[in-house]
Amino acid sequence: MTPLSLVDEKSSTITPSFRAGSGSPVVLLHGITMSWRAWKPVLPFLTGRHDVFAPTLAGHRGGPDLPSDAPPGVTSVVDTLCDQLDEAGIESAHLVGNSLGGWVALELARRGRARSVIGLSPAGTWRARRDLVRLIWMFRAGHMAIGSPHLSWMARNPLLRGMALSQMIAHPGRVPEDEVAELLADFENCALFAALLDGTAALHHLAEFDVALCPVKIAWGQKDRLIPYNRYGRPMRETVRGAEFTMLPGVGHVPMYDDPRLVARTILETTTSVDAAYQVPERPTSRRRSA
Repeated sequence: MTPLSLVDEKSSTITPSFRAGSGSPVVLLHGITMSWRAWKPVLPFLTGRHDVFAPTLAGHRGGPDLPSDAPPGVTSVVDTLCDQLDEAGIESAHLVGNSLGGWVALELARRGRARSVIGLSPAGTWRARRDLVRLIWMFRAGHMAIGSPHLSWMARNPLLRGMALSQMIAHPGRVPEDEVAELLADFENCALFAALLDGTAALHHLAEFDVALCPVKIAWGQKDRLIPYNRYGRPMRETVRGAEFTMLPGVGHVPMYDDPRLVARTILETTTSVDAAYQVPERPTSRRRSA
């Protein structure tokens, strides 16, 4: 398989996913307001060992529309992702998720689709309601600061680029200029994020997760300013009891740009160990569950 380009020049549409490599399947799941392109720095380190599929989630720029028959939220994203995996011919895979993607990976594992889960600063837990409100207001403030119409000019100014990305990435200068423009465009065109801001999104705490379903590793960015470990990671320990927890030094909430080699190594440590003992399970009779 060959990597898909950012834009299909023939149709002038945004490519909704990436697929390349060979080996056991790995599915990469991005955070809210982002797209599969957030994984671009890590892809070269994974495709030599795995069949890598990075879809853009429902309600995000270039991804499927959110279902019209259910409130926008994690459940509707997971429902659609089950269909995306079916279309890609993936029964089960190592699920790697950042932020919202980590939460989605855990929910997908409940449906029998995971060989392992690696969560990078996964969302879904908080100490108190005020911590959830804080997070929503941070996103709202970011949206107001960035503005709406056309923001590509920000990518050319190092100071403004750093300010725009500093909550997400510990080292904004490591993000290429053209990628900043794409990140900002993803941020501007996220239907799920819009539903979060206007209050129509279904919000709930991650339910307790049984690690007997599959091996789980949670890796938190040591410099995560968006959902710092003490306020959001410690409650995750209580919700995903028995998971392996580790801190990633020198990286922020979206570590793929900060240190792609460290992220790839963190992923491969788990996938290599699990693959050594993995046996293909019997296909479940039903993988989709209604909200």
